[in-house]
Amino acid sequence: MEERKNCWEFLKCGRGPGGSKINELGVCPAATQEEFDGVNRGSAAGRFCWTVEGSLCKGTFAQKFDKCLDCTFFRKVEQQEGSSFILTKRQFDEQSGYKL
Repeated sequence: MEERKNCWEFLKCGRGPGGSKINELGVCPAATQEEFDGVNRGSAAGRFCWTVEGSLCKGTFAQKFDKCLDCTFFRKVEQQEGSSFILTKRQFDEQSGYKL
């Protein structure tokens, strides 16, 4: 089975837990969004980063989503998760019964 990495591991941005660029750039918000722990089988929002403001691609979901569609990490998560792939916070809310 193929390893499922979080965005900070896949993209090697250095902003994940214990990352080399935390002092310079801070911890990525995707690495701290615990309410999304487990979404698309990731840690925090590590496999749901496209929904998090202030992640590597900066901006709101609507502002950056076109970039996300071209992102190799996004496409990898989509391919790995198949029909279980969670794309949006609304879809997460509906499936989990949790309202943010």
